Amino acid sequence: MLRRLSIDARVMGKVPAIPRALSRGAFTLADARRHGLDRWNLQGLSWRRLGPQTYALARLDETPLLKLEAASRRLPPGAAFSGFTAAWLHGLEVEPCDPIELTVPSPAGISTRAGLVVRRRALGKDEVVRRRGLPATCMLRTIRDLCVRLSLTEAVAIADMALHAGKLDRQDLVAAVAAPNPGVRVLRRVLEHAEPGAESPMETRLRMLLVLAGLPRPEAQVPIRDRLLRVIGRPDLYYRDQRLGLEYDGGTHRDTLAEDNRRQNRLLDAGVRLLRFTAVDIFNTPDHVIGLVRAALAA
Repeated sequence: MLRRLSIDARVMGKVPAIPRALSRGAFTLADARRHGLDRWNLQGLSWRRLGPQTYALARLDETPLLKLEAASRRLPPGAAFSGFTAAWLHGLEVEPCDPIELTVPSPAGISTRAGLVVRRRALGKDEVVRRRGLPATCMLRTIRDLCVRLSLTEAVAIADMALHAGKLDRQDLVAAVAAPNPGVRVLRRVLEHAEPGAESPMETRLRMLLVLAGLPRPEAQVPIRDRLLRVIGRPDLYYRDQRLGLEYDGGTHRDTLAEDNRRQNRLLDAGVRLLRFTAVDIFNTPDHVIGLVRAALAA
């Protein structure tokens, strides 16, 4: 009891000034001690604990980048963020911290724990880059690592994102397939199905659902023109010979929905048939989606 009171007194007593060097982002307990703070000071309301011996000012938003900065403060030499975490650092729209993913050399003094997955593999010097100020596996290594772990559809979705964003070139995948890399068989299939024109992972999932069901592969984002050769729309997916467009409906804002409706009317007026699908359709009733498209292609 006396010990608890003494701790409370230290925490509730005079609050030390916040060093500027510790006010911008994540830091370790060792960093704090170098600036005159100790563990008890960091229990005050001014601070937030982010992980083992890592902290930040409480007023800083706990963003994914702040969490990754905290994790990076304890990285061993040669380690880098990898997997979905690296994909996010490269700018892809994925969840980076569920969990945080690391690749470290073996042996290394860090292991998997809640919220952190550690994989022990050697990384070449050309496989590690800095993105958003943090070490990450290069885009090609990131895609290669993810493709080995994911289903074919999800692997193609992540490759499509990288290709569409210009983070990866198709020739990079061609070179990776030609080299004796782990998972080359999976990469070869990903390369076969990859589509740089895909503008969202759900478009990719819809396309792959149809292709894996044995239907012809639709084109992505084909510009449709009216009689005056003006572009009136670009269906997410398009069967040119059957003039059949497929759209993924992501539940957009009312203003965007109004424009989508106008665009759909223009396409219908130009003789393009349209089918629209939601995430619920694609995930929950895939056979129904396949059946509708199959019937429309045969009509």
